[in-house]
Amino acid sequence: MAPLSNKVALVTGASAPHGIGRAIALKLSALGAIVVVTDQDGSVEIDATRHDRSALLDELVAQINTPDKPALGMTLDVTQASEIQHCVAQSVARFGRLDILVNNAGSLAGSKAFMSTTPQEWDTSFRVNLLGPMMLAQAVIPQMIAQGGGRIINIGSTGSLGAEPGFGAYTTMKHGLVGLSKTLAAEFGPNGILCNTVCPGYIETDMHMAANARLAREAALSIDAIKQQRYAPVALRNAGLPIDVANAVAFLAGPDANYITGINLPVTGGVPFGI
Repeated sequence: MAPLSNKVALVTGASAPHGIGRAIALKLSALGAIVVVTDQDGSVEIDATRHDRSALLDELVAQINTPDKPALGMTLDVTQASEIQHCVAQSVARFGRLDILVNNAGSLAGSKAFMSTTPQEWDTSFRVNLLGPMMLAQAVIPQMIAQGGGRIINIGSTGSLGAEPGFGAYTTMKHGLVGLSKTLAAEFGPNGILCNTVCPGYIETDMHMAANARLAREAALSIDAIKQQRYAPVALRNAGLPIDVANAVAFLAGPDANYITGINLPVTGGVPFGI
């Protein structure tokens, strides 16, 4: 039997074609889980083209969906408590349980110099990166307690482990996410709920690759030259892939991690403050 057979997983922020959320959903499904995938409404720009997030979710659901492993896609704004409650209720109504929550949705709002970051940008970062995961945890924990346990996996970043200039709001919220994970691990361990944080470094997502291209244009350098500069602090001297993060999530979601809770797991290729 596959290690996650008969488990139901909810993964937020899953629409991007080369995103971490999509890779996590596909990996958990491959291990036998029934997967609910969500993302916010609206569109996203990828390779200078606008893509509808709902259509991207539909593509992912079609890729996962089989008679033995049905999948469900839902639009979800993680800053809205009513939408969260509806999403969790619909998931449980459809599949009867909810075993794994992966809080992957995030925002780079306020990724700029500290003195230039507005209160509104701090608020956006807080609502998406910290308040959303907190509300999702509150929504799923009663169901997990009723089932006798579950797994909550929060997607942090190297910004959860250290800091660098220009990412004040994001870094602050990702540090807060670690505190949330440890709080949940301590408070709900007696209920069989394990909570951990996976902390990716440079990962070749759509957003990351677009940033490399922008930096290369601005510096009049090749993308390879930009990569060499950016990845110089990484022990392995390269970026990871979304599947590398998905593999870490799958481990923490599975039976081999039955006695692991409250940890930060860096998936960074050896960034100095995450090695």
